[in-house]
Amino acid sequence: MKAIQIHSAGGPEALQLVELPIPQPEAGQVLIRIEATGVNFIEVYFRKGVYKASFPMVPGSEAAGTVEELGPGVTGFKAGDAVAAVAVIGSYAEYALVPAAQLVKLPEGLSLEHAAAAMLQGMTAHYLAFSTYPLKKGDTALIHAGAGGVGLLLTQIAARIGARVITTVSTKEKAELSRDAGASDVILYTEQDFEAEVKRLTGGKGVNVVYDGVGKTTFDGSLNCLHPRGLMALFGASSGPVPPFELSLLNSKGSLFLTRPTLWHYIATRAELEWRAGDILGWAAKGELKLRTEHTYPLTNAAQAHIDLEERKTTGKILLVP
Repeated sequence: MKAIQIHSAGGPEALQLVELPIPQPEAGQVLIRIEATGVNFIEVYFRKGVYKASFPMVPGSEAAGTVEELGPGVTGFKAGDAVAAVAVIGSYAEYALVPAAQLVKLPEGLSLEHAAAAMLQGMTAHYLAFSTYPLKKGDTALIHAGAGGVGLLLTQIAARIGARVITTVSTKEKAELSRDAGASDVILYTEQDFEAEVKRLTGGKGVNVVYDGVGKTTFDGSLNCLHPRGLMALFGASSGPVPPFELSLLNSKGSLFLTRPTLWHYIATRAELEWRAGDILGWAAKGELKLRTEHTYPLTNAAQAHIDLEERKTTGKILLVP
């Protein structure tokens, strides 16, 4: 099978096309034939060496496809089932193994491409809005990278709940996408100071919650946008990791809460996985959650997909198609 492999940490050129044997499922595993693979910043972090990895490795963690073969002891699935997962081992490939406990079937009417686009970023948006800081009608949320994959989905979910959503984006085109997703106010951070603008928009009160997947360049300003006892969910670091800071700042800025969540702790049980995936995939199948999947690359062009992701040339979800 064709696959993308990394032999040592580095730039996009580290993503090398290779031929590998099709893996065989062991107990509790399912072999799927991949139809679409989601591209996420976590693969960039592994490629660069920000996150530790054993090389050589086939990157990837999210995909949709069809069941090819079941490992010993697996029940509930059969060959040909349309499925998706965020625990796909090495999904930058034509075939991959998935723990059956992390695999979900797709609802009727949902394409494999949309399923691959919805799983990781959709369930991330779901846990942020329903668990990390359970939004309520009337709350005000600040969402950075409002036209990104998580940003667009989180904005739709927050607006669905009835929260007021303020987003930051880099271009006027992205601002329109964010407004279409349900943002009440959009800040063009390339032209405006987002901290000052948030304070103006909230009459100096600040927001209940900041959902920040950017990290280093937005961290200080994000804390300053919170009202007393507000919460900041730092769920990513696309601009780089946040440097160490003095915890007493949380006290002096209003007894703030800060958390660094990750999806895996919010789908730790089968029940939670089925809840989040069921909501996201169900809403997408019904057209109640709009997915943007116009940025699709052949597997052989994975390096360009990483370049475009890092340079913020894309909106919505990036997919690789074997």
